[in-house]
Amino acid sequence: MLKGSEADTAHLLSRRDIGFRLDCLGDMKTDSSGHMLAKYPYWIIQSGWRDLWRKAPVSFESCGTMESWLRRGYDLDYIIEQSLKWHISTFNPKSGPIPAEWMPKVESWLKRMGYRLALRRFQYPAEASPNGKLAFSAWWENKGVAPCYRPYRSAIRLQRGSYAVVFPTDADITSWLPGDTLHESAIFLPPDIAVGEYDLSVALVDDTTHEPRIRLAIAGRPADGWYPLGKLRIVAPALKN
Repeated sequence: MLKGSEADTAHLLSRRDIGFRLDCLGDMKTDSSGHMLAKYPYWIIQSGWRDLWRKAPVSFESCGTMESWLRRGYDLDYIIEQSLKWHISTFNPKSGPIPAEWMPKVESWLKRMGYRLALRRFQYPAEASPNGKLAFSAWWENKGVAPCYRPYRSAIRLQRGSYAVVFPTDADITSWLPGDTLHESAIFLPPDIAVGEYDLSVALVDDTTHEPRIRLAIAGRPADGWYPLGKLRIVAPALKN
């Protein structure tokens, strides 16, 4: 939603989770008409928008172009840090080119806005059995300033030769706010899975197709999008006396 009346805002928010879009990021005028210094900080608080980013995206469009920011001597570092404080997910810089001398800062900005998910540690046992449980502990970090708003799933894949099976987990990645998340859960192996050694990998996948959809902020991504983590031995269950 755009800035509107308090009644309009209240009506929209009563119907569903909704984010906001503002049209003049980078306007550094110092009088009362300036957006960065006079309007946005007050609007975001007074409109009850401060926490909308937790459930829906925040989007900004530039006032003028980034070239005009440079000509006017605007402080790019300040603009970037304020936008991140407001949990920006998308930015429309209009049709002008980005000044070459600003490209390194803009590229760093792009990596920080929205979500940026990294798998820091993944722990699981060395062995499991058919029709058994494979417990795991996954430490994820969101290095961005907002969650992912689409209900993708974290998933585990076991592969051995041409055989592969995907197990979506019960993680709700839309709840992964900036910072650390510990997801401890388990998957259950099918009774007909063959004994042997399997490659175990993870990905964030489409809920319907189970195909990888998100590139993680870690190294080691192969062409198929599944991040390899190690081996898992499937062993026959021990016989009971």
